[in-house]
Amino acid sequence: DEEFKRLEGMGAKVVGIDDRERYPRLLLEIPDPPLCLFVKGDLRPDEPCVAVVGTRRASNYGRLMAERIARELASQGVCVVSGLARGIDASAHRGALEAGGRTIAVLGTGLDVAYPPENRDLQEEIARKGALLTELPLGTMPHPWNFPLRNRIISGLSYGVVVVEAPEDSGALITAATAAEQGREVFAVPGEVMSGKSKGCHRLIKEGAKLVEDASDIVEEIPALSERPPLPLLRPPIEGLPPSEARVFECLDLTEKHVDTIAAEAGLPPAEVVKALTMLEIKGLCKRLPGDMFVRTA
Repeated sequence: DEEFKRLEGMGAKVVGIDDRERYPRLLLEIPDPPLCLFVKGDLRPDEPCVAVVGTRRASNYGRLMAERIARELASQGVCVVSGLARGIDASAHRGALEAGGRTIAVLGTGLDVAYPPENRDLQEEIARKGALLTELPLGTMPHPWNFPLRNRIISGLSYGVVVVEAPEDSGALITAATAAEQGREVFAVPGEVMSGKSKGCHRLIKEGAKLVEDASDIVEEIPALSERPPLPLLRPPIEGLPPSEARVFECLDLTEKHVDTIAAEAGLPPAEVVKALTMLEIKGLCKRLPGDMFVRTA
């Protein structure tokens, strides 16, 4: 068959539902599991997975929270599942990879289609360090109707689904609803009360989704994960930082702050604050954003 030859040529394979050695165990539990999966990378049938999803139009806060939660989960040996979309999905994949962990991208296209195009490099990295997975044959383009069907696989692979940031019309809420129907745990990260980007998350929490501030909130709720070693400290130790850097670090948050605000809160001269922020950025503890804005990254 021509398609099998093409798959073989790109280092991919087909995993059928009857292949009990390679087909993901949790996915077999859902009402409508895919009859076959097209896979590129290392798919492990018994791997503990948690899905991290959200809006494509993510805020800096949303992206940083997705990276942070994924990084913490990956550090505990949990595989992070998402959909490779812009925004929250891409940030979740990157967070897992940054931690040296594994991640699975469930595509709404064929394996040979790079979508969105700007995530091509990320898609290739996931294939090397985790797995790309789809039920759609080669050449399938990103038609809108593909993605709701794709979402059932994201939740089906996972013990739970974490919605990091989602407005009320976000497709991530479809994934959350599907997860609930499948008997999976549903989690949501709160945002600013006035932010439209988090209204979907707030609705989920009102309806019974578990509120998430960090990955420990997820691990504690899932028996298959709670027996793992305790999570690392969320804040990197600052005892070893010079006093000015430690002081500036304590003023940073996951929401962006202007350098002048940081200087005022730290009670330090602006020049000293800029120097401290530069060193913190080099150490991976903060990130510079346009307009002299900064956020903490840990």
